[in-house]
Amino acid sequence: MLKPIDEKINGFLFIIIFPLLLFFISYYGFESAYVVWIKSAEKAPDFMFESVYAYRVIPNFLSVHVTEVMTYIIDRYLPFTKNFLLKNGSVFYHSTFLINAFFFVLSSVILDKIFKLKPVEIIQNSNVRRMLHLLAVFFIVILQYVPTNCDLIAIFFYLSGVYFTLTYLEGRKPMDLMLLSIIIIISTFARETACLNIAFFAAVFFDPETWKKRDFAVIKEMLLLVIAFVLPYVGLRLSIRQDASFFEGVYLIKNFTSPYNIAGLMFGIIALYFGYKLCSEEGKGILKKYLFFSLPYLIMITLVGLFWEARLFLPLILTGIVLASQKFKIVHP
Repeated sequence: MLKPIDEKINGFLFIIIFPLLLFFISYYGFESAYVVWIKSAEKAPDFMFESVYAYRVIPNFLSVHVTEVMTYIIDRYLPFTKNFLLKNGSVFYHSTFLINAFFFVLSSVILDKIFKLKPVEIIQNSNVRRMLHLLAVFFIVILQYVPTNCDLIAIFFYLSGVYFTLTYLEGRKPMDLMLLSIIIIISTFARETACLNIAFFAAVFFDPETWKKRDFAVIKEMLLLVIAFVLPYVGLRLSIRQDASFFEGVYLIKNFTSPYNIAGLMFGIIALYFGYKLCSEEGKGILKKYLFFSLPYLIMITLVGLFWEARLFLPLILTGIVLASQKFKIVHP
């Protein structure tokens, strides 16, 4: 009777409390050059509603309204905390922390569920599984030196999509495929990384031999996911009309000449290689296919992203860790 209770307590400590404390330290224990402006911003800055940021509807909605709710609660019910809170950042900064902490904890819970799906033999040991889980958590936390209002929302949806891809692989239940499609639709309103769920699904299920045999079942499933991404993506751009471009700038040259950006690129490559080395042979094969299907994303972050913001590599790094945890004896039917 005590053992299940101990397991629940340990799970609560290692999956929720300890990661949340790490996250709290990253926001309030130290600050990077990126944090200065957000700590002084009183409300969601105007640029969040311009250019590519304007299409991130869910994060922007939460940023505006959570800040309003927090301001109301502090002014009306907790005025004695105002001076203390403002010494450690604006209400907007605290709101950003709360939003990100909420989705970070949800991401931690989803990771735990993924690691328990069909773990390789070594991960069946709960202590080893917790170490792998904390490794993934550390990667998420350390990359919060660039705090945004959308990344952790996108990571939660991405990991949820990974979970339903793996459950669909296990049971081939149409409901899992439908839930994956719904997650892609919703996550497209958070960030364009929703497309990486299509890349992960394709990496797990697509086999060149299947194509040669004219078995188009997987192609139809992939097409369903592509539609789930393209429809809201196009709809957002038609409904939110603006004169600004779809991106801030082209940083191709800067990414390969700035020592900071080169350091960020090296971090992403080495972290991904670390996950690759942890994988079984089947996992390595899937990761290679995943990188191939992720080429549009990789090309875009090379052109219009900054490698120094290593958060851009986070979905790929987490994918390597997830693939290292799973058995893939039979990937295709």
